[in-house]
Amino acid sequence: MTEKKYIVALDQGTTSSRAVVMDHDANIVSVSQREFEQIYPKPGWVEHDPMEIWASQSSTLVEVLAKADISSDQIAAIGITNQRETAIVWERETGKPIYNAIVWQCRRTADICEQLKRDGMEDYIRDNTGLVVDPYFSGTKVKWILDHVEGSRERAKRGELLFGTVDTWLIWKMTQGRVHVTD
Repeated sequence: MTEKKYIVALDQGTTSSRAVVMDHDANIVSVSQREFEQIYPKPGWVEHDPMEIWASQSSTLVEVLAKADISSDQIAAIGITNQRETAIVWERETGKPIYNAIVWQCRRTADICEQLKRDGMEDYIRDNTGLVVDPYFSGTKVKWILDHVEGSRERAKRGELLFGTVDTWLIWKMTQGRVHVTD
């Protein structure tokens, strides 16, 4: 049996994906990083191609293991840090995103947030989630996708779509669709 003595950190950030291999004493063994495209369809809107996120992150993982000259069976653990409130919706069956990832910086849902405040939902949301009403958070991004991508609300009701932040997306892709989780 191969000794599992390395830890991999995946850092999926706003402008690049990085992978780091550390030994058991937390010494850095190797690093790989890849930038990816920022998409600005309108002023105040920021998107990423989820497939490009996956390609950049998976390629850094392959490269960092090769640079360290280790195999995946020598990995004891993988940790993921990511751009948190960036939202992705994809097809459960195919894994195909139905829209670009809406990035945490995107302000397109400001009107939705203002309507929630006018409707008196601010206290309810804060009391039940601990969050303030702000376009930064994922909930209004999902609503925007369901409202603007044709047929998506009906597909979601039928259980055909999955949602997640980038950590969820990466875990789902790494497990070939077997695991849909978040922290």
